[in-house]
Amino acid sequence: QVQLAESGGGLVQSGGSLRLSCAASGFSLSDYAMSWYRRPPEKGRELVAAISKIGTSTTYADTVRGRFTISRDDAKHTVYLQMNNLKPEDTAVYYCKALDLSGQSYWGQGTQVTVAS
Repeated sequence: QVQLAESGGGLVQSGGSLRLSCAASGFSLSDYAMSWYRRPPEKGRELVAAISKIGTSTTYADTVRGRFTISRDDAKHTVYLQMNNLKPEDTAVYYCKALDLSGQSYWGQGTQVTVAS
């Protein structure tokens, strides 16, 4: 069964840090580019960060560049999002996504991140 499971969300004060994890099962993570998206309250889903299949290339939304870092450990079947200097506007449900070259994609169920001012 294909599954992506996010964890690591929670409530944090402004300026704090969290590390999100996305654990993959049921497919070979190394065959997929991975990304993190988020859906703020009453807004649409937006791309936060992405990492290529072998981790040599990363991209970030302008709003998080310099504060967030995406990484992957294919041996552990896990992708991470290190979030530093969190701001109230980072409050959202965070999702991970797997995408292969054929366009096949999988999504996790999401994890809530709340940043208190």
